[in-house]
Amino acid sequence: MKDFDGVGRVLLLISIVLGSILVVESGIGVNWGTLSSHRLSPSVVVDLLKENRIGKVKIFDADPNVLRALMGSGIEVMIGIPNEMLATLSSSPAVADLWVSQNVSRYAVKGGVNIRYIAVGNEPFLSNYQGQFQSFVLPAMVNLQQSLAKVNLAGYVKLVVPCNADAYEASLPSQGSFRPELTQIMTQIVSFLNSNGSPFIVNIYPFLSLYQSSDFPQDYAFFDGSTHPVVDGSNIYYNAFDGNFDTLVAALNKIGYGQMPIVIGEVGWPTDGAFSANLSAARAFNQGLINHVLSNKGTPLRPGVPPLDIYLFSLLDEEQKSILPGNFERHWGIFSFDGQAKYPLNLGLGNGILKNAKDVQYLPSRWCVANPSQDLGSASNHMKLACSMADCTTLLYGGSCNAIGEKGNISYAFNSYYQLQKQDARSCDFDGLGMVTFLDPSIGDCHFLVGVTDNNCSCVGCGILCGLWLMTLWVVIYLKIFESL
Repeated sequence: MKDFDGVGRVLLLISIVLGSILVVESGIGVNWGTLSSHRLSPSVVVDLLKENRIGKVKIFDADPNVLRALMGSGIEVMIGIPNEMLATLSSSPAVADLWVSQNVSRYAVKGGVNIRYIAVGNEPFLSNYQGQFQSFVLPAMVNLQQSLAKVNLAGYVKLVVPCNADAYEASLPSQGSFRPELTQIMTQIVSFLNSNGSPFIVNIYPFLSLYQSSDFPQDYAFFDGSTHPVVDGSNIYYNAFDGNFDTLVAALNKIGYGQMPIVIGEVGWPTDGAFSANLSAARAFNQGLINHVLSNKGTPLRPGVPPLDIYLFSLLDEEQKSILPGNFERHWGIFSFDGQAKYPLNLGLGNGILKNAKDVQYLPSRWCVANPSQDLGSASNHMKLACSMADCTTLLYGGSCNAIGEKGNISYAFNSYYQLQKQDARSCDFDGLGMVTFLDPSIGDCHFLVGVTDNNCSCVGCGILCGLWLMTLWVVIYLKIFESL
């Protein structure tokens, strides 16, 4: 389908905006990550978003299956560009043109995808990266902006850079400033954002502050007031979110952009994998956050001006995420991997509490457990192998399945691997130590999962096939690079 030009493009954008106005009534969105071996069909996820009136979604790459499912939904989309692509995009306008053509203008058609933002990198200034991506961000943005202008989308699709909160620092919010090594590049980037009508995007995680420091007051992480408020002159902070937000406001003010609109790109609370990560804490934090933001109270440095938008992290659990930061990384979802709400949560979108996904196609109701007639003395190696591929984080310290006993641990590991392998009978053998059962072996709050069926990268090895579109794109990109040399 050919892209619209001139008047056609303008009419398209007007129709998209009008359509989104009908759907999007609030600044509450979600992050939709796909690092899972139990992936719901994208169409089921889009229906889940619509059923819950979630009108904004942030995705971390330009997965064509996801984008096709979003077509015609009216949902406002932020597409992410992985950090690993920044170097190439920064060095070649032709590559930027191709990326925009493949992932933006292709979908910006009548009845297409309401792409509102392009996230250039994901926390590219994170201190752990040691400046690895720092020099590529602004040149990539310049090239992408020119590419958007060529297809008449620069006025509607905005470039943004999601930053981790470690980009700025201070002992008190009013003293906030960007890290010294980032001051120059941040000034340049914020100037670019400002000149193009883009907001500043930051990811704020009070949970991590609590998790990483035993001295952090637990009640300060939530929104019900704190017995340890932070006193900053005449301003008093009763929660970590406001304190962190105003530290950024102060940092922006120091470089001359104190009125810059701010969007929270990621914020949330995990439900498993650490003692402070549980259902009640996640519900208290997320509901408190939503109520706080929608009250329009703002913060001491921005009274009456809450964040422009917030994107909860995250929509679904992702059991293939790295656990280097902690076992909780796989348990951020407000929904479990199969689209079932973990706890009652009102997003403030006029729809009551969360509604579950519909038409989820599960595998048969059967599980793999330790065979009680066998000596399980040699099961530890099989268990380690199973957990090296499947997710066993709930068995570990602070997890919801940590107290189910040795036999329960073995069964949980066996079943996790069995479901990962789509219930292949051979995957429940474990040298005769495993057996298939039709009785749910779940114990209390420890749930033994049953996988979902999916044709979109959910089986082991299928990711290779699903990734062919990306490989093809890169082949074309490199050809473009060589043509421009």
